[in-house]
Amino acid sequence: MAGKNESESGGDKPLDLFLKIGLDERTAKNTVANSKVTANLTAVIHEAAVTDGCDRTVGNLLYTVATKFPANALVHRPTLVKYIVSSKIKTPAQLEAAFSFVAATASDNLSVVGFEAACGVGIEVSLEDIENAVDEIFEENKAIIVEQRYRTNVGELFGYVRKKQPWADPKIVKQIIDKKLYELLGERTAADNEKPTKKKKEKPAKTEDKFIIEETAPPKPSEEEINPFSIFPSPDENFKVHTEIYFSDRPVLRACNSKEILDKHLKVTGGKVFTRFPPEPNGYLHIGHAKAMFVDFGLAKERGGCCYLRYDDTNPEAEKKEYIDHIEEIVGWMGWEPFKTPDEIKEYREKKMNSPWRDRPIEESLKLFDDMKRGMIEEGKATLRMKQDMQSDNFNMYDLIAYRIKFTPHPHAGDKWCIYPSYDYAHCTVDSLENVTHSLCTLEFETRRASYYWLLDALGLYQPYVWEYSRLNITNTVMSKRKLNRLVTEKWVDGWDDPRLMTLAGLRRRGVTASSINAFVRGIGITRSDCSMIRLDRLEYHIREELNKTAARTMVVLNPLKVVITNMDASIMDLDAKKWPDAPADDASSFYKVPFSKVVYIEQSDFRMKDSKDYYGLAPGKSVLLRYAFPIKCTEVILGADNETILEIRAEYDPLKKTKPKGVLHWVSESSPGVNPLKVEVRLFDKLFISENPAELDNWLGDLNPQSKVVVTDAYAVPSLRNAAIGDRFQFERLGYFVVDKDSSPGKLVFNRTVTLRDSYSKGGK
Repeated sequence: MAGKNESESGGDKPLDLFLKIGLDERTAKNTVANSKVTANLTAVIHEAAVTDGCDRTVGNLLYTVATKFPANALVHRPTLVKYIVSSKIKTPAQLEAAFSFVAATASDNLSVVGFEAACGVGIEVSLEDIENAVDEIFEENKAIIVEQRYRTNVGELFGYVRKKQPWADPKIVKQIIDKKLYELLGERTAADNEKPTKKKKEKPAKTEDKFIIEETAPPKPSEEEINPFSIFPSPDENFKVHTEIYFSDRPVLRACNSKEILDKHLKVTGGKVFTRFPPEPNGYLHIGHAKAMFVDFGLAKERGGCCYLRYDDTNPEAEKKEYIDHIEEIVGWMGWEPFKTPDEIKEYREKKMNSPWRDRPIEESLKLFDDMKRGMIEEGKATLRMKQDMQSDNFNMYDLIAYRIKFTPHPHAGDKWCIYPSYDYAHCTVDSLENVTHSLCTLEFETRRASYYWLLDALGLYQPYVWEYSRLNITNTVMSKRKLNRLVTEKWVDGWDDPRLMTLAGLRRRGVTASSINAFVRGIGITRSDCSMIRLDRLEYHIREELNKTAARTMVVLNPLKVVITNMDASIMDLDAKKWPDAPADDASSFYKVPFSKVVYIEQSDFRMKDSKDYYGLAPGKSVLLRYAFPIKCTEVILGADNETILEIRAEYDPLKKTKPKGVLHWVSESSPGVNPLKVEVRLFDKLFISENPAELDNWLGDLNPQSKVVVTDAYAVPSLRNAAIGDRFQFERLGYFVVDKDSSPGKLVFNRTVTLRDSYSKGGK
């Protein structure tokens, strides 16, 4: 005798029935294993009268109805099924809208007009329809768009189009808006790269059980006046019960705390802001982490709160004690003080299939998890997964792993544990248990909000405020740890602290200060805009701004050319040179002594055989001023045997300084007759990559700049530099800013060029 399900299916077994409507074999088998879903789906198939099969798209929608239909609206399910079979509802978005409508309908009588309007039945949005809607919006807002140009808030334009065409494809809408902007405004200019100023919207009135938080950016009168943290709410005003807001075209989840949970949280924190900086110790921190530190530590400091330094150390295979120690040390250098310091699953996630063990009895799961903890199961043979929603449109809800087995020693815990929590499991729970008020991360984590709040809700825990911001991308470099690790391990660079890298260790070794990095991060602001890269020039601007005030002036000649002053005797003069450009004449500490003798050295590039009007260097018969010294005039050029190589310049000096040449040169003199100046090594660093965005290149290693490091081994320096210590910073006049490198020894000073004197960045530029 046939079983109940078989007879109801007209002779077909449930598995055969499910395969007929287009479910893949694994999903069909998993469904059969769940008696409740099997009963629901069988009933839906009969309601749809598709026991002989149907289109796969229809079948998937019917499966969604069987698994997600609102329980309080079952009376309306047959109606919805008919709309699916007749292709009046044919997309997941329409189906979700239908679910919302029927769930909110108290009456057994469904308003057909209201229902069809709510889920876009019969509406076909053509390309022409979208173009017309965009044209109308542009015409209505043309004056503002022309005024703001590419600073126009595209999200607002998108919202206007959505109101006119709610069922339009968002991707097509965005493409047409971008195309229209280009047609109206033409190519971007430098001024267009300034960030838009957003006006703060008024908060909507509170309802009894929820309110909406609007995310806005602060006004930007100038970089100095920005308070980038004003976009974040305070704990006592933000954590009421609320649902979601919209960023452009998409809704995003928000924390939803009961009054009891919120009151308990505020009692522990005292209303203070608690944040966390959670780096993964699998490499050295780079300048992108400087932005994360600024956001996390900076918000806590600005609000008088606390920031945890929490290592995301859930993967012992990629972590080292070296990285852990580096993170703690570099956080302090940046000026911050912490408060405390497999394939089968991939296939299941891609195909939205339930695991065959999803409905395993709780007691059995607990026993197996205990076996995992005690090391009784082999690595890779079992994982603990969260029972979420395999049919969600968000793949971060596909029963994510909570714990997996790893028999690798941990840098902190050693062999104490053989199971490790996943990021998705540990991150949100630790946030909650540590009473973090603002959980701040970069935009790629936005899709994980669903899982973040799902787990906290399932555990009945307090839910922090989550906010994502754009990653920091800078031109002419790579930022991914994978690429950085390859550069280091394959020895394309000289270690994690190579001055050409944008690691914080590399920037520090190059002579960049933590305060200039923080000023740079503060200047670019905290936004959700993730569509552009910041030019390296902008970082260099902030570096120069600080070093111009803090680096003492001195003189070094990189490629020396000997100049013999024929009208001077063998005596040595001690002249005063300024350490600081605005030093008062009566402040002895603002000057240093430089010897001036019969033999001095200038840069080879500061002499040429043929003079010209736009040239201010030395040439035969021409005069220049030696800075802090005297004017000299070239009287003779000594050439080598090839009659081209310049060996020496003969010159006469003007001891009375009556000559007023336009050109001013830096120089270095013999400290005593016949004794060469202090010899130093100078390393000239430049952009590591030729292209602005090497990460986009297939052969990104082929884009390395061969001139990114040039070593000058025989530079000459003034004697006062002899006592320079590692880390001391100087401005080599006319050359740039330099720092004493750690490779220096008592007999050999090594200087790294931090940045040139050239400043092509204008404030407000990208």
